[in-house]
Amino acid sequence: MELSLPSHLASCNPTPSAQLPKAVARVSPVSLSGGASRIRLFSGKGRRSMEDAPARSPVVSCSSSLQNNGAPAPAAPAIGTGSRIGEVKRVTKETNVAVKINLDGTGVADSSTGIPFLDHMLDQLASHGLFDVHIRATGDIHIDDHHTNEDVALAIGTALLQALGDRKGIHRFGDFSAPLDEALIHVALDLSGRPHLSFDLQIPTQRVGTYDTQLVEHFFQSLVNTSGMTLHIRQLAGKNSHHIIEATFKAFARALRQATEYDLRRQGTIPSSKGVLSRT
Repeated sequence: MELSLPSHLASCNPTPSAQLPKAVARVSPVSLSGGASRIRLFSGKGRRSMEDAPARSPVVSCSSSLQNNGAPAPAAPAIGTGSRIGEVKRVTKETNVAVKINLDGTGVADSSTGIPFLDHMLDQLASHGLFDVHIRATGDIHIDDHHTNEDVALAIGTALLQALGDRKGIHRFGDFSAPLDEALIHVALDLSGRPHLSFDLQIPTQRVGTYDTQLVEHFFQSLVNTSGMTLHIRQLAGKNSHHIIEATFKAFARALRQATEYDLRRQGTIPSSKGVLSRT
């Protein structure tokens, strides 16, 4: 069998097609049956034989030059130039807090707040959000954990606000449900610039270790207030207080990761019909 090949598939040389002889391919029957096919190429004059070559080689060798009718493929839009980092210091008569967060990190957790259970939860934020989270806090925990818990969350929210900048190109919305044994928590959030918290956890005990479980809601309310985030937290199942709270932080971390990651189809534009996402 003989097949005529267009001259531009038979050669990648930039020679005008008028100067090229018509190329003919002779295909053995085995090539049509799905076997290891080979094509023998001949020139138009005298049908002089060329060396055997794999059937696809004349096309593959020219693939880059054939895209878009010979034009180079367009480059992807440049987004995410550099790391998005927020760094905040908050000093009051009650606490001294320093927070640094890298939204484009690898999950490095380095938190010391003086509240062991809170440190454990902040580790979940880093690990499951793939954020680098560095926090140092001292406070009046000899009274209780309230002020330190609140100010750490306020500083994290401010650092997020700083790291997000104008929010160009991000997904903006995040939604995730995280199980932990019998507990199942659903978190949905919108980096809208409008602070709102809807919180529905039924935590059965007053404390986990020394941590007052009432402070979980206060933590997220404080973070929402400074970050300008709309946040919904729902408990779908759960009986163990530790499991419920930890699943909440894991679900929050994954939802926040979704929302802050870049949407390639958006090509660096702001994800809002208004054209702006801000706290005001």
